[in-house]
Amino acid sequence: MPSRSGPRRATSLLLLRASAVERSSPATRRRPGLRVMVAGVLTGALLLGGTAPASAAPPPPPNPSDAEIGAAQSAQDAAAAEVGRIAALVATAEAELERASVQAEAAGIAYLAAEEALQAAQATAAETASRLQAATEAIDAATSRLGTFARNNYMTGSTLATAAALLDSAGPGELIQRAATLDYVGDLQVDALAELRVARVQQANADSEARAARDAMAAAEAEAETARAAADAQLATQEATYAQVSAQKADYEQQLQSAEIQLLELQGARDAYQQWQQQKAAEEAAAAAAAARAAEEAAAAAAAARAAASSSRAGSTATAPSGGGSAGSSGYVKPTSGRVTSCFGPRWGTMTYGVDIAAPIGTPIYAATSGVVKRAGSATGFGLAVYILGDDGAVTVYGHINRYFVQAGDRVIAGEQIAEVGNKGQSTGPHLHFEVHPNGAMYSGAVDPVPWLRARGVDISGC
Repeated sequence: MPSRSGPRRATSLLLLRASAVERSSPATRRRPGLRVMVAGVLTGALLLGGTAPASAAPPPPPNPSDAEIGAAQSAQDAAAAEVGRIAALVATAEAELERASVQAEAAGIAYLAAEEALQAAQATAAETASRLQAATEAIDAATSRLGTFARNNYMTGSTLATAAALLDSAGPGELIQRAATLDYVGDLQVDALAELRVARVQQANADSEARAARDAMAAAEAEAETARAAADAQLATQEATYAQVSAQKADYEQQLQSAEIQLLELQGARDAYQQWQQQKAAEEAAAAAAAARAAEEAAAAAAAARAAASSSRAGSTATAPSGGGSAGSSGYVKPTSGRVTSCFGPRWGTMTYGVDIAAPIGTPIYAATSGVVKRAGSATGFGLAVYILGDDGAVTVYGHINRYFVQAGDRVIAGEQIAEVGNKGQSTGPHLHFEVHPNGAMYSGAVDPVPWLRARGVDISGC
């Protein structure tokens, strides 16, 4: 037979559990030790050291893997590198665009200057051509007059002409004057003709130079126009290049922004998960500390109950401590430490005939009162269970246990460890299912164990 005071096992914290129990029919009660338990709909959560449900416990936030975060970081780095590369191309294209703009502007100004110079040369050529035409006409007129004078002299003879002019004089003085005039006019016509010929040559030279300058200006204008067109084409090419790399830069910047957002989201999710872990660990630590204190109080109460029972057997009077978790004045004790997750009464469409106290597997289970073990071992629905008929005539039931340390016929005292919390049978998490049957029946007549124990000085909070 296993030791009746088996060692306490150190287990992790149970978070929450809920269950529903359904009584068996009268036909099933005919078989000794048979009990049917139907588990209700549950919400579950992880238990450190085991699995235990939690009422409406929120799921943990997503925890991105290191590979996902690394991939997002790599994507961000790659996008940043592309943005840096394309930014350099944009800077180069911008510089080339500026250079082309300056060159196009200079070529445009040079073309305008060449066009202005051509217009001036054309005006000068036109003016010199006009003067040359005038000089030519003057020379032609003078030449015509001299020709006429020469023809007259030739036809009449110069002596006759001169003599006629002289004989026509009124006197000697006029004669002399006319003779001098005729000589002056002849010389003057010859000199004027010579000067006109010289002017004609000079004007012809000026016209030739003006025409040459006009042709040079026309060539310069054509060259300037070609340079301007080339500069404009180069500017258009650079504008297209700049627009292309600018669009690529905007695309890569969008990719970088998306990669940064994805990385931030993953890092934020990782941070949230770590904060959730820290909060969960803190809550579990606090709950573990509370469970440890409750276990210590339950153990102390059980020890006090055992001491009171031993003293009573020895015929001595002992005062047992009373209150929550301690042995009452009539020798009752809290069956285990832990958290109540289900109370007596209807739940999820069925009837729960006891109270569920969640605790880690291995938590000690104590006899709530002194009495005789009526049954210990397999029990339908409970997996393993212990039934004790108390000295007060009530049957106490301990279900879903992991191990039991008593057997049928054993005498137990209040506070004695009879089993340990388990997860056997129709159970969704480690807990003790505790029932009280005041009428002494093994499988019927259950009442709410919480007020029943409270009336005997033992408090179970949570219901």
